[in-house]
Amino acid sequence: MLDTLIVVSCILAGAGIGFYSVDLLPNSILSQVTNLEGLGTVTAVFGGLLGTGLGLVMQTSYRRLERQIKELPPDRLLTRAVGLVLGLLIANLMLAPLFLLPIPTEFGFIKPLTAVMGSVLFAVSGMTLADTHGRSLLRLISPSTLESTLVAEGTLKPSKTKILDTSCIIDGRIEGLLETGFLEGQMLVPQFILQELQQVADASNDQKRGRGRRGLDVLNRIRTAHPNRVLINSEDYEEIATVDAKLVKLAQELNAALLTNDYNLNKVASFQSVEVLNINDLAQAIRPTYLPGDTMDLKILKEGKEASQGIGYLNDGTMVVVEDAREYIGEDLEVVVTGALQTSAGRMIFARPKTSVVTS
Repeated sequence: MLDTLIVVSCILAGAGIGFYSVDLLPNSILSQVTNLEGLGTVTAVFGGLLGTGLGLVMQTSYRRLERQIKELPPDRLLTRAVGLVLGLLIANLMLAPLFLLPIPTEFGFIKPLTAVMGSVLFAVSGMTLADTHGRSLLRLISPSTLESTLVAEGTLKPSKTKILDTSCIIDGRIEGLLETGFLEGQMLVPQFILQELQQVADASNDQKRGRGRRGLDVLNRIRTAHPNRVLINSEDYEEIATVDAKLVKLAQELNAALLTNDYNLNKVASFQSVEVLNINDLAQAIRPTYLPGDTMDLKILKEGKEASQGIGYLNDGTMVVVEDAREYIGEDLEVVVTGALQTSAGRMIFARPKTSVVTS
């Protein structure tokens, strides 16, 4: 019913405009064109035909505009609306002196024509500038436009939106961090990250395909468990080739933080003043610290490089070198920490069996 009403309204409006426009033409022109005496009938018919065509064009344009508006993200729709209003306002201010100029009657059409063309020009220019710089303006006005977390009255700083990258999603530890409540604010998943995950899941390599499917499973679980916090962002930057560059650009526009495990992305984003939260750095920070004299239960898995050494590993992957433990390979052993060494490859702990410490 609404669609029919829109079509009829556009046709009637077009017919009215067409009839009125043709009726304004001088009779001499109509006489030369038609060579008929019944100018009123000719005007009505010609205006009706012109109006029908104009109405159909208006209806098609309306449909296209409606579809584009539905596909626009809310922030871009807002910036375009602001740009349109500002463009029309500037057009009115600049064209107002035009109506004060004395123009002969036969050229009276110049004023309304210039006003219409100027308004269209400034309106389109306003929306174009809004597309280019609107997001930056919104970021200056409201740094966290996508934030929905509750903030105490002037006492707490709002939590930043976190943008998830592919490595972070595939890693899977984001799920546990959300469950424990250590991550605040909204989690934003860009559409181009979803596309990259799908490409990895469709890869011919079995290992890559498994990683991609794991990432999609993790994403579905956290989206189901936290529907109000995990959001999909439809923004894309077709002029930017790499996914990492798109992530940095989106983080800059939204004043958001990047959540990643990618070392190179971490460095590039930090260089461009984008806040980065690296899950590997978090795991390193919360890794248990063992001091000399602390005891632990450890399973000796293999021989060490030196004679009588045994090697074991903590749950976080830290290697523990145990002196005089070669004979305990394959067994659980209580050991006492004697020292630790931090290298570029990671951390290494040295220990001795507790029984030998007591004996000595």
